[in-house]
Amino acid sequence: MTAYRARLTEIDIHRLIKATDEDERAAAAHKLCRSMERGGLSGEEREAAQKILRLLANDAAELVRRAMAVTLKASDLIPRDVARRLAADVDSVALPLIGFSPAFSDEDLIEIVQAGSSLRQVAVAGRPRVGRDVADCLAETGSELAVRTLAANDNADVSEGAMGRCVDRFGSSPEIVAAIAYRQVLPLSITERLVELASATVREHLITRHALAPETAIRLAAFARERATVDLVDQAADQADLPQFVANLNVRKALTGSLLLRALARGQMGLFEHGMAELAGTPHARAWLMIHDAGPLGLKAIYDRAGLPPRLFHAFRAGVDTWRSLQAEGADTAGDAFRQQMLQRFLTQRPNAPRDDLAYLMERLDQAPTPARSAVEAA
Repeated sequence: MTAYRARLTEIDIHRLIKATDEDERAAAAHKLCRSMERGGLSGEEREAAQKILRLLANDAAELVRRAMAVTLKASDLIPRDVARRLAADVDSVALPLIGFSPAFSDEDLIEIVQAGSSLRQVAVAGRPRVGRDVADCLAETGSELAVRTLAANDNADVSEGAMGRCVDRFGSSPEIVAAIAYRQVLPLSITERLVELASATVREHLITRHALAPETAIRLAAFARERATVDLVDQAADQADLPQFVANLNVRKALTGSLLLRALARGQMGLFEHGMAELAGTPHARAWLMIHDAGPLGLKAIYDRAGLPPRLFHAFRAGVDTWRSLQAEGADTAGDAFRQQMLQRFLTQRPNAPRDDLAYLMERLDQAPTPARSAVEAA
C-alpha cells in the first residue's frame, strides 16, 4: 500500500508539472493533497509534502490553489508561512483556510480581523475555536455580521467585556441580541442589559435559562409597579433562597400589598407567607401558623401587624380561602396548572382588589394555557 501511495504521488506530481490545463492540474492537486492527508507521513515525508505545498501555493492558477486550500483547510500539514500566504489570496482560496486551519496563531487571526474584510472577519468568528484575544478584537472592530457570528459561536472564548462591547455597538440589532442571549453561559451584567433590549421570546429565554439575581429583577421591575419586563411573581418561583429574595424586595420598598396579592392570587403561597413574615418581623414558622392554623383571626392578626391596607384584607382573605379549598380538593399546589386553577377560582369570587391588580391578574389568566383548551387543540 505504501509503495502504491508513493507511485500515486509521483504520478500526480508529474501531472502538476506537465499539465497545461488548469482543471487537470487542480484535479491532480486535490488528489495529491488528499493522499498526503490520509497517509501517515514520517518526518522526512512530511517535510517533502510541505515543499510540495509551497509549490502549490505559488501556482499561477487560482483553481489549483483553491483545490489545496479546500482539501487541507483543517489539516495540520500546511505550514504557517503557506497558510499566511494563502490568507492574503483571493477569497475563494483564503476563506476555507481562515475558517479552519490550525496553522494560524492568534496574532495572525487578529491581523486578518484588523485588515477589515467582513467576509474574512466572519470566517475568523466562526472558527472551531476562537481565543479570547481574537474575540476581543472582533467585538471591537468586527462587522455586524462578524459580531453576530462570534456571538453565535459557543466555542468562542468571549469575555464579559467583549460581550458588553458587542451590546454597545449593536444593541439595536435583534439578531445580535438574540445570538448573545442564546449563548450557553452569560455573565449576570450582560443578562441584565439584554433583558431590556430583547424581544419577548428572547427575554423569556433569558429569564428561564439565565436566572437573574433578586436585585436585578427588582430593579427591572421598579418602573412599572411590579409588572415590568421581569415579573417578580414569576421570579420568586425560581428562587432557591426565597427568604433572601423577599428580604431584598423589602429593602428596596418593592414588597408591597399589591405584589403579595398578585402572588397569592397566582398560587404563590410561599412568596405570600415569607412576605408576610418579613413585613411583620415574624419568623416564617409563626407566620405560617397564623395564616393556616390560627383560625379566622390569625390571618387578620398577622395582616395588621404587617401594616397592609385594611381595605385589601377581604381580597387576601378570599385568596387564602381559595388556596385552602383547592388544596382540600387534592390539587397539586405546584406548577402552572394549579396557578391557572387558582387564578380562575380567585377571580370568579369578584374580590375587592384594586383595578390595576385585577387587570394584571386578568392579563396573566389570558397568557396561561388552560388544560381543556390544550386537549381540544391537540385533538
